[in-house]
Amino acid sequence: MPSPSFVRPLPFLRPALLALALACAGAAWSQQQAPAEDLGALSQRWVDEALHQVQAGGALPLRMEVEVGALDSRLRLAPCERVEPYLPTGARLWGRTRLGLRCVQGATRWNVFLPITVKAYGPAWVLAGSVAAGATLSEQDAVQAEVDWAAEPAAVLANPEAWVGQTATRTLSPGQPLRQGMVRAPELFKAGTPVRVVAQGPGYAVTSSGQAMTAGAAGQNVRIRMSNGKVISGIVSDDGTVQATL
Repeated sequence: MPSPSFVRPLPFLRPALLALALACAGAAWSQQQAPAEDLGALSQRWVDEALHQVQAGGALPLRMEVEVGALDSRLRLAPCERVEPYLPTGARLWGRTRLGLRCVQGATRWNVFLPITVKAYGPAWVLAGSVAAGATLSEQDAVQAEVDWAAEPAAVLANPEAWVGQTATRTLSPGQPLRQGMVRAPELFKAGTPVRVVAQGPGYAVTSSGQAMTAGAAGQNVRIRMSNGKVISGIVSDDGTVQATL
């Protein structure tokens, strides 16, 4: 098993992305620029600087690469003394995205968007072979490798605890990095199965039985039909008991 320092928990990534967006907003800068000639270079420096600020703070333990695309060749931009890059609302420097470029000092103001691709290479778990839908994954099913975390929208499952003992939601192929949505907690009971229900109220707890209306896995919210016909909902415990609050 790899050392904990090499495997980062998945929740670590989301605050890092928020910090990245804030860093980008605060790091916006501009300089004298000849439109169409050096906009790509300006964009590259701006994005590199934004990513460097986040990595310098240790918030993003990934190796970042940026590919800057090209503007539409049909565009004819007026000369501009100062071009300012910015991150459009709702965009983030992650995967395929875009960077805004606006003329803030010139005879004609303009605003264009440049396609960019931000790659984020880091440790992940890659399937060593095929896994059938519904099969339970073990430590032998995946090996650690460096992958582009930003290649797909779904987050990487960087910790073995997030996938070992889980079941595949679909057929998985060799070489696929394990990501959210590819695995789920194993079912502890199926629809129609008798289950034990612990109903809790102020100062009391009552144990009874009911029938599951849907399949249930640990942590899921399920509906249970009680012996009197009443339908209640509750959270499935690790032992298959349904915890309901009255």
